[in-house]
Amino acid sequence: AAGGGVVFISHILGEVLSATDRIVVMKDGAVVADRPAAAFDEAALVAAMGSTLRERDRPDRAAPTGAPVLRSRVGAAGFEARRGEIVGLAGLAGHGQTDLLRALYHAGSRDWRGARDPAVAFVAGDRIADGVLPLWSILWNTSLAVLPDLTRRLVVDRRAEAAFGAAWRERMGIRTDDMANPILSLSGGNQQKALFARALGARAPVVLMDDPMRGVDIGTKQEVYVRLRAEADAGRTFVWYSTEMEEICLCDRVYVFAGGAIAAELAGAEVREAAILAASFQGAAA
Repeated sequence: AAGGGVVFISHILGEVLSATDRIVVMKDGAVVADRPAAAFDEAALVAAMGSTLRERDRPDRAAPTGAPVLRSRVGAAGFEARRGEIVGLAGLAGHGQTDLLRALYHAGSRDWRGARDPAVAFVAGDRIADGVLPLWSILWNTSLAVLPDLTRRLVVDRRAEAAFGAAWRERMGIRTDDMANPILSLSGGNQQKALFARALGARAPVVLMDDPMRGVDIGTKQEVYVRLRAEADAGRTFVWYSTEMEEICLCDRVYVFAGGAIAAELAGAEVREAAILAASFQGAAA
């Protein structure tokens, strides 16, 4: 209003639509759309980015049954996750969700030597601090967790490693012409796909995810969502902390955190934005 110009970059589409006068959409280093903000809604903006906006309705699937594969205590409340289930951790940031993920990971990965069949795998949200090894290639970043499978007489079988990398490049849609390229040659979203390939390729029955899609473009997110659901349908268990309501509403069951404790457990049709927000703020106020 005072005459200055502001360039605002965000992956949160609601912010872009509400805070700007004109929207420029870029893809692969080029401008693909430049129109007044009033000419876009969320679906049109996603379409300009080259993706198809999926409905936010929860998938219609039976709730997993059977004995829990994970159990823990969070204050006075119990936490559990079953085989084939995607369990969400919701609530205001910094209220104990990451602490639970770390505790679960350390409980299931105490063998520092690495195991051929690890109990848990972890996908970090802060890929620079906790995820990628910046001096290594895409392939080495991806194959790190499965080196016991690829080693013959203490020597890595490079052909087997290359085959592993090629298979997971295809499955995750990692956009590169050569897995030997440096990991930092990838976009942020494709670096995150490499971290998912590392975790999923390790065959761990439980995958812990600490807000892993933070700052990732919506097209990449949707590709990963499809892969996670397919892996869950095949029997894998996911514990997913996310700060994005759309992702939490994709989960089968949700624990809402507040004040370092579990404030509510929601399942099935109860997993709705209004219920999650109500539990988040009521618990924080208490």
